[in-house]
Amino acid sequence: MAGGGGGGGGGAGPKHDDLTPHPVKDQLPGVSYCITSPPPWPEAVLLGFQHYLVMLGTTVIIPTALVPQMGGNNEDKAVVIQTLLFVAGINTLLQSFFGTRLPAVVGGSYTFVLPTISIILAGRYANEPNPHTKFLRIMRGTQGALIVASALQIIVGFSGLWRNVARYLSPLSAAPLVALVGFGLYELGFPSVAKCVEIGLPELILLVIFAMYLPHTVHVLKSIFDRFAVLFTIPIVWLYAYLLTVGGAYRNAPPKTQFHCRTDRSGLIGGAPWIRVPYPFQWGAPTFDAGEAFAMMAASFVALVESTGAFIAVSRYASATPIPPSVLSRGIGWQGIGILLDGLFGTGNGSSVSVENAGLLALTRVGSRRVVQISAGFMIFFSILGKFGAVFASIPAPIFAALYCIFFAYAGSAGFGFLQFCNLNSFRTKFILGFSVFMGLSVPQYFNEYTSVAGYGPVHTHSRWFNDIVNVIFSSKAFVAGFVAYLLDNTIHRHESSVRKDRGYHWWDKFRSYRTDTRSEEFYSLPFNLNKFFPSV
Repeated sequence: MAGGGGGGGGGAGPKHDDLTPHPVKDQLPGVSYCITSPPPWPEAVLLGFQHYLVMLGTTVIIPTALVPQMGGNNEDKAVVIQTLLFVAGINTLLQSFFGTRLPAVVGGSYTFVLPTISIILAGRYANEPNPHTKFLRIMRGTQGALIVASALQIIVGFSGLWRNVARYLSPLSAAPLVALVGFGLYELGFPSVAKCVEIGLPELILLVIFAMYLPHTVHVLKSIFDRFAVLFTIPIVWLYAYLLTVGGAYRNAPPKTQFHCRTDRSGLIGGAPWIRVPYPFQWGAPTFDAGEAFAMMAASFVALVESTGAFIAVSRYASATPIPPSVLSRGIGWQGIGILLDGLFGTGNGSSVSVENAGLLALTRVGSRRVVQISAGFMIFFSILGKFGAVFASIPAPIFAALYCIFFAYAGSAGFGFLQFCNLNSFRTKFILGFSVFMGLSVPQYFNEYTSVAGYGPVHTHSRWFNDIVNVIFSSKAFVAGFVAYLLDNTIHRHESSVRKDRGYHWWDKFRSYRTDTRSEEFYSLPFNLNKFFPSV
């Protein structure tokens, strides 16, 4: 009505439309294929392979760091990577069929590295003279701890306990959690690129050019460049790294530089068997130690919180509606089963939602469930055909780190996206948002700094498992930020009517129950009519 008057003075003032804020969106617009709409098969297969390549980084980096400390050789390392890949494929299929049904890749998790190192350093393995026997004993100890720790997520998820926690999550408390699920992994970005900057930096620059600039300059192949940017850039930089290696660029370089830069230093292709199917208890019967199980349980709880943030980011980039708490709880339960499988097969590591693959959904703008199920097929296929899988697994780590710079950033920015539902002019909102993000960065920084100087965490009592529990929990940036935001958001003036709007709580009202929005059925219902037997509430 009065809108026309503002811009009517001979075009002098801005049009009224220019001054209205961007409308709030339940579902992210601009996504080419959402959860239920798969791309054509050839494209889906290529996109699935791209997801497989992206998750390989974490799958290789973690065993590469842990297995030599356990006393294992290159053959052991290759088998552990194969096992981790095999179980990741199974877990991704389970999660996409029966869990949240989101296109989330479930793979190795850095959260479990700390308690695993604690098991490696345990006194009872110190006197073992034979490295291979030591490796087997530590691996069995890790398996036992993971089997016990999986019970936490299975119980919390399937009992519906996590559903009750998630019901109190508002866009305001979700924002810091999701943001730091991505941004909190900054140590794995440029610091790892810089370990071999001559191959890491070209990958980063090329990826930005292919994904962001080329689609707008070459209009004919617009969707090809941004959708397959990873498949274009990795071979180019990998070939360049190979030429540097063959050309003798690193002949006199220090061993550390050679390890990060050379394409023939991983020892995986020589160590990997041609064909091998991983099987449960392949390292022998698991051994159990109460203290180690408690420490692993703390990691399992932290992974549960981090995966909650990652699931929320994935649901956003798959253009789904906000994930109903009951569906989230179901997904956590299945993730617990995933950690149980990690323990049974002996991956040496637990599972959580892959943050880098959540970022890849954003880069490709393809949030299709089928694509991620195809990528799980690639994981299982290449884990059994060891030598072929090892070829891709020997891509130098700085190339993966360059991908992380973009994917972790995308995952983190999904968290910022939830601020559209909040009142950013409210001082309460500013305090909760700023304080939780700041503490999420600051507290783990103190724990990490202390550990790197002293060799142990700030909590250093005679009880080793108690130390591990506290140090694991407060070393996770996403956990600290999410916990602080959730606590403050649910305790500061919560019952005032204006506060309910400020925190964006009313926007998610219709998604708090599975039944209140018809779209929940479309995105999250179980296959094969299983909803009859396992109803979501």
